[in-house]
Amino acid sequence: MKVLVTGGTGFVGGHLVRELLRNGHRVVLLSHHRAGGAEQGVTVVRGDVTDPVSVGAAAWGCDAAINLVGIIREFPSRGVTFDRLHPLATRNVVDAAKEAGIKRYLQMSALGTRKDALSAYHRSKYLAEEYVRASGLEWTIFRPSLIFGPGDAFVTMLADQIRKFPFIPVIGDGSYRLQPIHGDDVARCFVSSLGMPESVGRCYDLCGIDRFTFLQLIAIIGRVLGRSSVTTVKSPLGLIKALVPFLQKIPAFPLTSDQLQMLLEESICDGAWRRSFPFEPVRFEAGIRGYLKRLT
Repeated sequence: MKVLVTGGTGFVGGHLVRELLRNGHRVVLLSHHRAGGAEQGVTVVRGDVTDPVSVGAAAWGCDAAINLVGIIREFPSRGVTFDRLHPLATRNVVDAAKEAGIKRYLQMSALGTRKDALSAYHRSKYLAEEYVRASGLEWTIFRPSLIFGPGDAFVTMLADQIRKFPFIPVIGDGSYRLQPIHGDDVARCFVSSLGMPESVGRCYDLCGIDRFTFLQLIAIIGRVLGRSSVTTVKSPLGLIKALVPFLQKIPAFPLTSDQLQMLLEESICDGAWRRSFPFEPVRFEAGIRGYLKRLT
């Protein structure tokens, strides 16, 4: 199968492209920059997901389309906004797929996405999902939890902080829970669903099998790095909520009001996806040990 992948040059895209190739598919990768020397089985097409013409050109001749495009933080001065990169980009990919005669369509959304979400991130993801659902395509939507793996942002950032600093700041009491899933497992679900008619018209929440609090997450990362314990300093939640709206205007500040809201809402699911995709997910500690140890 020849598969158009948008957003495929990022962290999750790397896992997905490898899994597609491993399963004998060919990949058309839409990219801002025409990369030289693409690996065998990958055709890189220069374009922008916000440009309908370039998306349309990349879609011709493909049998399926997978849209991974997403951002976690807005930078309006650069044109990087939720509205532009979620609903608009999705509309462009869906429309291009329909014009090219593609019927099979997979969309990456996010755990917690819903119409009445408090975060603008989740609301924009929901608008994108609604366009997919109304498209008439043979669609499947995946909503992953926090994704970990080589090249991730969140776990690697925490590990770096544990190495460099004497303590780790924690928002509130740190009891909010996460259920991270490995990038390879997300990719396996996407690629498997291409050949699963029963997954058409379904939305899957994806999460790992290990569920723990933020404090436990820090302790696990510390253990992998050889630390017997990690010192944490808890910051009053009310103070953080008051300060973040002002501090998030500084690009280097690592937290926005949306991200804070999503963290406090937790990122967990019931694991029902495993009934449709019956493989054993990567355990969190074993998974991060494989790549954090190489960074020490």
